[in-house]
Amino acid sequence: MNPLLERLSARLSDTIPPGTETSCASPCRAHAAQGSPAGITGEEALAVARLPASDILDILAVAQAVRSARKGPLATTCGIVNAKSGRCGEDCAFCAQSSHHDTGAPVHGLLGPDALLRHAEELARAGVRRFGIVTSGNALSEREFDAVCHAARLLRERVDIGLCASLGQLATGSAASKGPDGRGERARRLKDAGISSYHHNLETARSFFPQVCTTHSYDDDVATVREAARAGLRTCCGGILGLGETWEHRVELALTLRELNVDSIPLNFLHPIPGTRLGHRSPLPPMEALRAIAVFRLLHPERDILVCGGRETTLGAWQPWVLAAGANGLMVGNYLTTAGRALADDMDMLATLGVGGTVDDGQGGGEARA
Repeated sequence: MNPLLERLSARLSDTIPPGTETSCASPCRAHAAQGSPAGITGEEALAVARLPASDILDILAVAQAVRSARKGPLATTCGIVNAKSGRCGEDCAFCAQSSHHDTGAPVHGLLGPDALLRHAEELARAGVRRFGIVTSGNALSEREFDAVCHAARLLRERVDIGLCASLGQLATGSAASKGPDGRGERARRLKDAGISSYHHNLETARSFFPQVCTTHSYDDDVATVREAARAGLRTCCGGILGLGETWEHRVELALTLRELNVDSIPLNFLHPIPGTRLGHRSPLPPMEALRAIAVFRLLHPERDILVCGGRETTLGAWQPWVLAAGANGLMVGNYLTTAGRALADDMDMLATLGVGGTVDDGQGGGEARA
C-alpha cells in the first residue's frame, strides 16, 4: 500500500482501545467523545486524488475502513418527492427545472398533504429512514410555506419516518423569512412542525460557483445552512460533482462543509440533461466518482455521506461500490426530474451487502430496514 494511505489509515480508522468502550449509540459518537481527528488536510486530500489508478483499490479500502470504524456497518436511506416542480428563476447550469432552460421537465404547483402522505407511506413501507419534501425556486411564498408546515404536522402524526425539507433559501432578508428579532423565522417554524433536517446544497466550491449559477450568491446559500443549524435543525449540505470542476474545487467544497460543521453530505453526480447548459457534458468515469466519495470520507470521517442523484448514470454496475468507497447511505427511489432505480432493487442491494438494519441518528423517524 502507498505509504501515504498507510499513514492515513492508521490515523483515521483505528479502533477504540479495549476497556475504553462507551455506551454511545454509534462508533462515530464514541470516537467523538474521545476527541478523534477531524479528517485529513486539504493537501493530503489532493495527494490522494493524484495517486495513480493502480492505487484505487487501496484508496477505497482505506475509506471503507474509516466508514466502518466511524459510522458502523449499517447504511442509512432517504427518499424525496418533487413537491413543487419547474419555473425556477435561478439559472443553475445543471438544472432541468430552471426557466432559463428548455428541457420539458414537469411543471406543477405545490402538492397537497394527501399526495405527500402517500409518498411518505410508500417509502416507510419499504424501510426507508427519511423522507424529504423538495420544492423548486429560490424560496416559497408565505402561503406555500404554511402549507408545507401543515403537511409536516400531518406526516409526523401518520408516518414513522424522519422528515426533511429542501425549500430554498431560509435567510433571504425578506420580511416573510424574518421574525421580530431580525433573525430567520422559517427554520424555527419548520422545526416546530416536525421537520428535523434541512437540505440545502452549496453545489460546488465558492471559486467555481460563478460558472454554475449567477442569479444568487454563494453567501446566500451559506447563510441558509447556518440559519438551519441555528434553529436546531440537522443540516444536510453537499454538492454535485462532474460540473467541470477540478479536484482543487472538490476539496475546497469539502473544506467549506467542514467549516460549516454540516451533519450530512449528499454527493450527487451530474446527469447531463439536454436543454441545460451542461447537457453536453459526459458523466464522470466510475472510478473517478468512487475516488471522489473516498476523498470526501477521509475529509469527513464522522459525517453521514450519502450518494444521491446521478449514481445510476455515472456508476452503472459499480453502484454497490459506493459503500466500499466510504459512503454510509443512499438516496433511493426517483429523483426530482429523473428516474432512479426501483426502490425494491436498492433496498435488496443493501440487504445483500449486509448493511441493511436500524440506524439511529438521534433525529427520530423510521428505520432503515432492508
